[in-house]
Amino acid sequence: MLIIVACQFVAPKVRVASPLILLVVGLAIGFLPQVGAIEIEPHIVLEMVLPPLLFSAAVRMPTMDFRREMQAVAMLAIPLVFVSAFAVGFVINWLVPAISLPWGVALGAVLSPTDAVAISIAKRSGVSHRIITVLEGEGLFNDATSLVMLSAAMSAGLAADEHALHPGPLIGKVAIALGIAAGIGWVVGEVGVRLRALIKDPSADTVFSFAMPFIASVPAEHLGGSGLVAAVVAGLVVSSRRAAVISAANRRFSQQNWQTMTLVLESGIFLTMGLQAFGIVEETAAFSGGLAFAAFLAVILGALIMVMRAIFIAIMLAWLDHRRTHRQRRYEVENSRIARFEKRMNKACEVDADMLQARDLSPEHWENALNHYRRRLKRRARRNAMRGSDLDYFANEPLGPREGSVIVWAGMRGAITLAAAQTISTHAPMRALLLTIALFIAAGTLVIQGLTLPGLIRIVKPHMATGDISEEERAKLLKVMGCALVDTALAQAIHEVDGQTLLSAGVSRTLSRIGHAVSVEDEAASARIARTADRVLTDILQDTTAQFAATRDGLCPDCADDDLEAAPTPDAASATETDDDGHGTVDMSEEEVERSFTRDQIRELALEAIHAQRDALLQARDEGIFSSAALEGALARLDNEEILLVSSRGVDN
Repeated sequence: MLIIVACQFVAPKVRVASPLILLVVGLAIGFLPQVGAIEIEPHIVLEMVLPPLLFSAAVRMPTMDFRREMQAVAMLAIPLVFVSAFAVGFVINWLVPAISLPWGVALGAVLSPTDAVAISIAKRSGVSHRIITVLEGEGLFNDATSLVMLSAAMSAGLAADEHALHPGPLIGKVAIALGIAAGIGWVVGEVGVRLRALIKDPSADTVFSFAMPFIASVPAEHLGGSGLVAAVVAGLVVSSRRAAVISAANRRFSQQNWQTMTLVLESGIFLTMGLQAFGIVEETAAFSGGLAFAAFLAVILGALIMVMRAIFIAIMLAWLDHRRTHRQRRYEVENSRIARFEKRMNKACEVDADMLQARDLSPEHWENALNHYRRRLKRRARRNAMRGSDLDYFANEPLGPREGSVIVWAGMRGAITLAAAQTISTHAPMRALLLTIALFIAAGTLVIQGLTLPGLIRIVKPHMATGDISEEERAKLLKVMGCALVDTALAQAIHEVDGQTLLSAGVSRTLSRIGHAVSVEDEAASARIARTADRVLTDILQDTTAQFAATRDGLCPDCADDDLEAAPTPDAASATETDDDGHGTVDMSEEEVERSFTRDQIRELALEAIHAQRDALLQARDEGIFSSAALEGALARLDNEEILLVSSRGVDN
């Protein structure tokens, strides 16, 4: 643990990613004479360490962006692994005839997948969010293809039957493994989220979330699927559903604990990779060819994998650009169809009673038909709006040759490569050589590509992540949040009392703004509604925070709602005050005070407003209206506000 902390402390100072430092530290410790050979059971990594790590990565991944990159992820996770594995198999069989084709393909399956954990190195480089999404998606899913291929290749090698590697059966096995894993992962994710919604204690919720990746992976493995993919699918379901179902306090507590666990497990993987190096190298040294021959093969195969990856990604980018052009044309055609549909609907609404009578139709039947077509129109418009949002995303986050070069170079191998290599049967010919090649390529890609990736980024200048939200997107976001308040009890209460009653001056001013904003329906008021949404709970939270602090510090331990409602109020005839925005707040008379809300009522109204805004943001997420960064920031703010209000309720009670 101290080594992990020290590496995390040193990494920013030396400008080297902490995983690389941990790998070097592990190598240094492993080669000490006093340590000796260290061997870690590979099943511990594959079955105990990787499921929670991949689950955590999937939970953090925005499902909206993952949906947009599904085509690229699928191409990198399946066809590229097949092509790379067979290419490696043929080359090493040609260079070392003692290694038959099935065992060569087994080595290729080990070397083909990128490591989702190793991609953490690329995240620190500041490249665009789209590049990271593609790399993470590839790393989350390509292990299923590689492990299935590894199993099939070892079976063919043990049976000395090269025909067992026919692409047809392999593709079928991969499809079955993915299907089983996806089904189990989806069920575990859905059921797990619903169960977590019933858990009120944040600690218990976190413990249950720690168990979810294993609840998904273990049954999937026993049923012939990929346990790692099952854990990933469960994580994606949690990522999509947690904001709407799980309480803000539980999500925040779980997130913090998962960050700690992820740091420990990721760091432990790279440290153990270095610790195991001496034992593998020592075993290979007894081979007649020695380490030099193993290093030569590692260089050849590593270069081959990189060339195959570059060619495949170039073809993929060209195909994705073609698909984007096709989507653009389809979007425009669908827009014209929707416009024609709307014109026909407008004409249909103008049908009079005489025409209905001539067609032997009742007004009720005609209205029902119109409602049916209105729903169809709404669905079509929503789907096309989502398509347009995706096109805007592709335009704002380009994926061209510059970005493609980063994706090629960031495809590092890591823990999965080394762990999978150690599962190769002991009956494999020249097994020590195969393990050493895997070690050299995994460590070499991490060190060479990890250290040179920042320099490559400075040279090619790909699209970078700014981290800023445009003013236009911010305004749209605030408008959506503001409009979400219109149907809440908060807005209805304002209409009922005309925006004049509330407990404190700050709250009164806020609700006066809201009452004025929601009562005006013209387009000119949209900006005010948006600003109001941004400030709707600010004054409420300030008032609640003050009460929370005063109660906590013992300044008003006996403060009750009755005392607040009995506070001195101005006469009814007093003048109207004006806030900073020019909106008046009317002083309350005794009759109006009796109609005012208690503190608990204010808190419940504020919580309802938060829930309404969160639902609106989640709907916007499903439609792809906003960027993931903007949505995550807005949802995080609502979570903070909800946690504060719920905490203050507990103190008041």
